[in-house]
Amino acid sequence: MKALFKKTIYILPVAMLLFACGGKGTKKEITTEVVTASKTKQLDIEKPQLTFGFIKLTDMAPLAIAKEKGFFEDEGLFVSVEAQSNWKNVLDRVIDGQLDGSHMLAGQPIAAGAGFGRQAKLVTPFSMDLNGNGITVSNDVWSKMKPNVPADSDGKPIHPIKADALKPVITEYKNSGKAFKMGMVFPVSTHNYEIRYWLAAAGIHPGMYTKENVQGQIDAEVLLSVTPPPQMPATLEAGTIFGYCVGEPWNQQAVFKGIGVPVVTNYDIWKNNPEKVFVMTEKFIEENPNTAIAVTKALIRAGKWLDKPENRKEAVQILSMSQYVGAPVEVLANSMTGTFEFEKGDKRDMEDFNVFYKYNATYPFYSDGIWFLTQMRRWGQIPEAKTADWYSSTIKDIYRPDIWKKAAALLIEEGNIPATDIPTTDGYKPATADFIDGTTYDAKDPIGYINSFSIGNKDKK
Repeated sequence: MKALFKKTIYILPVAMLLFACGGKGTKKEITTEVVTASKTKQLDIEKPQLTFGFIKLTDMAPLAIAKEKGFFEDEGLFVSVEAQSNWKNVLDRVIDGQLDGSHMLAGQPIAAGAGFGRQAKLVTPFSMDLNGNGITVSNDVWSKMKPNVPADSDGKPIHPIKADALKPVITEYKNSGKAFKMGMVFPVSTHNYEIRYWLAAAGIHPGMYTKENVQGQIDAEVLLSVTPPPQMPATLEAGTIFGYCVGEPWNQQAVFKGIGVPVVTNYDIWKNNPEKVFVMTEKFIEENPNTAIAVTKALIRAGKWLDKPENRKEAVQILSMSQYVGAPVEVLANSMTGTFEFEKGDKRDMEDFNVFYKYNATYPFYSDGIWFLTQMRRWGQIPEAKTADWYSSTIKDIYRPDIWKKAAALLIEEGNIPATDIPTTDGYKPATADFIDGTTYDAKDPIGYINSFSIGNKDKK
C-alpha cells in the first residue's frame, strides 16, 4: 500500500463571477486538491499505534526526528515518544510491555541476555549513534588538574587530556581522608566503561564488581556511583560528586552554568565508539516483524537526515523542545553543530562528536556488542570465564543486523539510501587501535583483549 499525502493549494481569484440577484460581483476562492503518492513502500503493519521511551539526551535525536519529520508516519506508524526518569525505568518498562521500544544504553539489552541484572530477551535492530559523551570535573578539581596538563604555545591545554593529570588530585584527596567520587549513569552504560577505561589507562583503579558488591567499588581509588543524566550538573554543583561521565547536553550544561569543565570526550577515549541503541523485546519482534522493520526504516532515515550538516540547526531547535531534551538551544548547539566547548571560551572543532549515520553508525555490529561483554567481564560483572564462542553466540541473540538489512533493502528500493551505505563486513569491524591507551581491540579474540589489561584482570585467563 502506498501512503498518500494531500496538499491543498489555494489559488487567487481568477474571475469575477456575476450573479443575477442584485447583479453584484462576488470573489470566490477555488480550491484544488493535489494528491501526491509517497515513494515509501508500506508493509502490512501489525501494530500501528506505538509508544517509545527515551532519556533526555542529545542522542535520542533519531526518535525525535523520525516523529517530527514524518518518517514514522510515512511507514503507517503512529508513534508517541515519552521521556523516562532513569535508565532502570526504561529497561523495566520495555520488559514489562509498557513501552513498545526505547532509546537505551547499548549495555542494557546485552546485560539482560548475558546474566547481569534483570534478565530478559531483548533485541537491538538499530544503533542510534556514535560518540556523544564526555567526562566533566568540577572547577575545583580542574584547577588542581590543569597544572599537570601539557599546554600549547598559546597556553591552551593539549587534548586529549589523560587521567594521569587527575592522579595526583586523587592522591591529595586520599591523603586528606576524603574519598574521590565520580558519577556515571548506569552500571552497564558506555559511560561506566568509558570512565573506567580512562582512569585505568592512567593506573587509577576504578573498582571491581562481585555478586556481593554490585556497586563495583572493591579496591577502588575512585568511587563511581549512578546518577540520572539530567541530574548530573546539579549533583556536581552540590558537591556530592567531583566529576562525571555523561552524554550531551549535560557536559555542555556544566560549562554553560560555570560549574565544571569537560576534560575529555569519548571520541578521544575510543574513536567512533558505539553509544545508544534502539531496543524492543524478542516477543514484540516475533509478533510484529513488519512493524519492527518499519520502525527501523524510519530510524535509519532519521539518522541520515541528522548527519546532513545543513539540518543540524533545525535538529537543535527540535531537541530544545520541552517534550524532547528541553535544554537551551545554545547548550545543544555547542556539541551538535561540529564543535565542543571545554573550558568556557575554549570551543574547538569536533565534527564527529555526534554521528548518527556515517561510518555505518546505524548498523548493529556484533563487534560493538562484544566490546560491552568484554568490559562486563573485565570489571567482574560477568564473574566467570567464558569461551570465545560464548561471546559470539550471546551477542547474535541480541544484536539483529538481519532486521536492519531488511529495512535498508526497502530504503534502497525506495531511493532513500544508496546501496553503498550497506556494510560489507560479516558483522565484525576490523581490529582497531583507536583507544586512548593504544590498545588494539579484536572482537574475534575477546579473551585476548580482556587479558591485555593490567588493571582489573586478576584470574581472567
